[in-house]
Amino acid sequence: MIYSDIAIAAFGIAVMVDLFIFKNSMLTRAAFWTSYAIILPFQLLTNWWLTSRNIVMYNPDAIIGVRICSAPVEDLLFGFALVLSVMGMWEFWGRRGMQRH
Repeated sequence: MIYSDIAIAAFGIAVMVDLFIFKNSMLTRAAFWTSYAIILPFQLLTNWWLTSRNIVMYNPDAIIGVRICSAPVEDLLFGFALVLSVMGMWEFWGRRGMQRH
């Protein structure tokens, strides 16, 4: 698998887990989108800094080629999957912990 495949798979898995396993429906909540809007500029800034200084380099054969703030668009998909997964786990495990009390 190349990085593009992994990022697309991570995005799809995160969405499916949120909707069908955790059943959190984070994607329908304003709180999720507000949080993501706060996180996204920092992700773009970090990606720009790391890639524009060649600290992180990508094999052109492993990415689609579209870049945003000097980083491959796949980084946005992967970052979205990470944010959604962490927030989904936080909500899911927090809800389970509340049931024990």
